[in-house]
Amino acid sequence: MYVLLFYVDNELRIKPYYAGHVLGAAMFEVRVGHESIVYTGDFNMTPDRHLGPAEIDRCRPDVLISESTYATTIRDSKRARERDFLKKVHDCINNGGKVLIPVFALGRAQELCILLESYWERMNLSIPIYVSKGMAEKAVDYYKLFVTWTSEKIKKTFVKRNMFDFKHVLPFDDSFADNPGPMVVFATPGMLHSGQSLKIFKKWATNEKNMVIMPGYCVQGTVGSKLIAGIRKLDLENGTTLDVKLSVEYMSFSAHADSKGIVQLIRNCDPRHVLFVHGEESKMEFLKQKPRNGQNVAVNTIPSIVIETSQELLKNPLSNFTHPLDPDKFQATLFVDRNLKSIELLRSDEVLKRMEWQPHPVEFIVEVGVCAGGINSLLEQIQKELVERGRFRCNFKYGSTDLIIDNEVILSVYSEKQLRMYTTVEYPEVGTYLVL
Repeated sequence: MYVLLFYVDNELRIKPYYAGHVLGAAMFEVRVGHESIVYTGDFNMTPDRHLGPAEIDRCRPDVLISESTYATTIRDSKRARERDFLKKVHDCINNGGKVLIPVFALGRAQELCILLESYWERMNLSIPIYVSKGMAEKAVDYYKLFVTWTSEKIKKTFVKRNMFDFKHVLPFDDSFADNPGPMVVFATPGMLHSGQSLKIFKKWATNEKNMVIMPGYCVQGTVGSKLIAGIRKLDLENGTTLDVKLSVEYMSFSAHADSKGIVQLIRNCDPRHVLFVHGEESKMEFLKQKPRNGQNVAVNTIPSIVIETSQELLKNPLSNFTHPLDPDKFQATLFVDRNLKSIELLRSDEVLKRMEWQPHPVEFIVEVGVCAGGINSLLEQIQKELVERGRFRCNFKYGSTDLIIDNEVILSVYSEKQLRMYTTVEYPEVGTYLVL
């Protein structure tokens, strides 16, 4: 399986997958950060004569949105269907009848044309096969152009012969519908609700030698759906009634996945949640799992937040901002600006400047028990431990009552019974020692 990745930006990634429904059909995985959604559109898990099956890897999306056109249908053997189709067409034209096959312009028309083309070649038949002018004819041109998007079999034989260069399939003209003798016509649209297919059907419907083969899904209310339901008296738009005497056959060659195909796709990509769309409610009920179609799905996200850092902070060595007690920790202030909708990492003095605040010194007076030897002995002990830790450059002035660290007076004898401590956040060790 060959796939492409499209990066819209640093967060958004789109990954298309081969869908196998019609030429160029694709499923899409859309991933933003750690969350993803797969949207199938129309897909087919069964290989055709002209297209390969849909393919998807185990991408494990948070939500899979899948079509469910044939949610309750399990198709029989494709080979048996093709054999039955060819037999019915052959029997009809042998009896002098005409065969109408309503199809959509892209997909089933080309699939069945290839099937009949190879059968005509094998049986050496000369009965004309026609395809609607316009969309269906143009679609064949696109298949010729993008043959590398088709099935493996067609790609392998492409060098010797392009399967879409039909010998027996010809463009159809409206006047051909009145020609005597047997013929096979592929006409659009596929549901017989309008257009050339309905026009031909009206001309051929009263002859019991003729046949119409419905190869795909028909929406309720269309002429195609009424024929499949067994209705043989049709009320037309002009108030007239059409008595249908030709044979009606329904043989599903639809390019949509059946129930087994939908389940197979779900197992392949292994989603956390499944939502069904593009199907009848009763059929979606058959396949539904939690959550139900239309139910809200909660997807937990891991947000990625961009924090800007001031140039001043980056220019200075990080060691200047590490925590005195835990060097692995970094000391800075997270500054959130609601107006600019930004988050920055700043030094404390930069925050004061931004907010136009003045620093307020806080003085703490702590009473502690002094060991034997008096205050001077205590200062000597503090100095000794600070030097052993190697954290500060300490200088104890003998003959005075001050302990000086980095040329700043930190501890000072206030009286015979009081030791005054001046400390800031840069020197928490001293304060911690005295409090304990």
